[in-house]
Amino acid sequence: MSCPVCEAPVVAGDSFCEACGHPLHAPRCAACDAPAVDAEGYCERCGLRQPTVRDEAETVLDGGAAGVTHKGLRRARNEDAMALLDGGPATPSRTPSHTVAVVCDGVGSSPRADEASAVAARTAADALARGLGQAEAFELASRAVAKLATSLDDAPACTYVSAVVTTEGASLAWAGDSRAYWLPGGSTGCAPLTEDHAIPTGEIIAWLGADAAGVEPHLRAFAPDGPGLLLVCTDGLWRYLDGYAFPPARTPLDLARELLRHALDSGGHDNVTIVLIPLGGKHG
Repeated sequence: MSCPVCEAPVVAGDSFCEACGHPLHAPRCAACDAPAVDAEGYCERCGLRQPTVRDEAETVLDGGAAGVTHKGLRRARNEDAMALLDGGPATPSRTPSHTVAVVCDGVGSSPRADEASAVAARTAADALARGLGQAEAFELASRAVAKLATSLDDAPACTYVSAVVTTEGASLAWAGDSRAYWLPGGSTGCAPLTEDHAIPTGEIIAWLGADAAGVEPHLRAFAPDGPGLLLVCTDGLWRYLDGYAFPPARTPLDLARELLRHALDSGGHDNVTIVLIPLGGKHG
């Protein structure tokens, strides 16, 4: 027998390689099959980062809302995060029942960007599902991301867009370059409901993180004049939407999958996250 990493001789029953210290009963790599995956999820023989559930996932709610996320074709991991929740029954402070969506995109130049997006999406969605307002949920998410930092030089960061959809319309909040669009029923186009917090050369000028002091969310209320779909997404999708003709008469899940295929077929240069929520009356 030999160590799968350094190939030094080992004895059956040993737990570690005496030459390099590698654990001999580590998980096997999905690519080279060596029992050499370390605690960080990387194969110590071939270097592959092991696939995770987050790299490609779908969520569907009973009411039809659906979300998909994918690491794309050029990224080693998925630094996007999404949360899609049914807000439950009406309460005195929340007359209609509601659907909550939060989509966050980890800022690639920051450390542990995947952790930032995950904690922001989870924290904000839980707050919105409990009936808190958009500004309050954004503040809680901002604090949660800031707590991840060990210093201003080690500050995880992410963009943010959230939507709360009721039978009456939707409320939106955002900071950064993740977006929301309105897709009217029967239309092959879309209308942007948010704008970027980015300068022409592409740098993001608003984000969540310990080094983002003073950032306030932009807020908007939207009431449609007919049925359609609210699209919430990261730039891994919207950068490929210019001139795209949306296919008609699709369920939210079918359309989300089609949009993901479009993003990947167009190059898939970034992580892709897409959430679609029915809004504005009866849907087919």
